[in-house]
Amino acid sequence: MAKINENYLKLPGSYLFSVINQKVDAFTKKNPGKELIRMGIGDVTRPLVPSVIGAMKDAVEEMGTFEGFHGYGPEQGYDFLRDLIVENDYRKKGIDIQADEVFVSDGAKSDTGNIGDIFSADNKVAVCDPVYPVYVDTNAMSGRAGSYDKESGHWSELIYMECSAENGFLPPIPDKHADLIYLCFPNNPTGMAADRDYLKKWVDYAISEGSVILFDSAYETFITQPEIPHSIFEIEGAKKCAVEFRSFSKTAGFTGNRCAYTVIPHELVIDGARVNSLWNRRHTTKFNGVPYIVQRGAAAVYGEQGQREIKEVIKYYLNNAEIIRGGLAKAGLTVYGGVNAPYIWAKTPDNMPSWDFFDRLLEEANVITTPGVGFGPSGEGYIRFTAFGDADKTKEAVERIIKIL
Repeated sequence: MAKINENYLKLPGSYLFSVINQKVDAFTKKNPGKELIRMGIGDVTRPLVPSVIGAMKDAVEEMGTFEGFHGYGPEQGYDFLRDLIVENDYRKKGIDIQADEVFVSDGAKSDTGNIGDIFSADNKVAVCDPVYPVYVDTNAMSGRAGSYDKESGHWSELIYMECSAENGFLPPIPDKHADLIYLCFPNNPTGMAADRDYLKKWVDYAISEGSVILFDSAYETFITQPEIPHSIFEIEGAKKCAVEFRSFSKTAGFTGNRCAYTVIPHELVIDGARVNSLWNRRHTTKFNGVPYIVQRGAAAVYGEQGQREIKEVIKYYLNNAEIIRGGLAKAGLTVYGGVNAPYIWAKTPDNMPSWDFFDRLLEEANVITTPGVGFGPSGEGYIRFTAFGDADKTKEAVERIIKIL
């Protein structure tokens, strides 16, 4: 008789954004004439920039010729893209990364979820609270999380690092051993960023404990303050203890194209095994690579014109973030983030529960957000806004919120 992975039966309810969609669908059916403004899910709204479109069109034409046709490509990514990533994202910033330490993939979400495949199920995992749900759910699926407690909202075997206003939403170094540590900076959902001194403490901890930092840097393009590092590998010693995840999704609007990359230095060795080699084995076994046309589009991002174009788009979203921050503050809310990230983290009024405030904003302002508690118990009493919307719609949404508050 076939058996299933019982860890899936332990997962609580639906994925956060599925629940939000269900609530929105129910509201829409009852109120078909209401115009909703979406500030919840972190999907981009600006079209792909001309340089990317041009490169992808050229690649399509190539694929229509015998000389330019591409079938299965290298699972790790084409050399033309890996070389551009190494040169522009690392070496120009003084970081010595090699092309064979870069693995092109279909998304940071996929990689942060799949990276656990190469680590033992016995590893102790540390996550922030609040946290991007994928880090928790995929470890629960792998059996590392233990059992779920509905009352606390925590898994029994995970180490939760509480992020609060009191500690600036920067997780404290745990007072116990952790094997795998998920860090995301600039952070989703709080929008907060970490400086070099803070990250150095984590690198020192990981080296002393023999731990691995799984560093999600998907939002590094939104960093505006020079003291904030864009890569964990800017920190001395990090190549011995860290893996970095990056994505073109928010950087270049590739949420519909699916292209990202993970960097695993050769210096990262666990139990005598090179993590780079293990990931390469996993990657080439379970993944067929990102389409050639998409990788050509990603490569165009690094051209002079491509850089100008995507920086304008990033500036557009950061302007939205400024509008949201200012408007929510005007409405009397305490706000965080939005300076080095496309997310704004706001305290609910009068300690209102997150889902209650979500419902109020949906029903009275017709604005869709994300309840903070959906990211973990420490997110209760907060709401997340994204700056990825249309500028005019963003202004209108903020005006609606000010009006009801």
